[in-house]
Amino acid sequence: MHDDLPRIGAPATRALASIGVTRLDDVAGRTESELLALHGVGPKAIRLLNEALVERGRPRLG
Repeated sequence: MHDDLPRIGAPATRALASIGVTRLDDVAGRTESELLALHGVGPKAIRLLNEALVERGRPRLG
């Protein structure tokens, strides 16, 4: 279930799921460059993920 991931678009959501990232907590410890290397994840998805992390009091992507 992708219920707490921000709406980052279907391609980005599928790309994250392909590496086991299905919840916002799964993003912790990942780097921007690691996620940007995935086909379907772009700068907008990274921005939205960082915003969601900050809203929940979590550190931004490394």
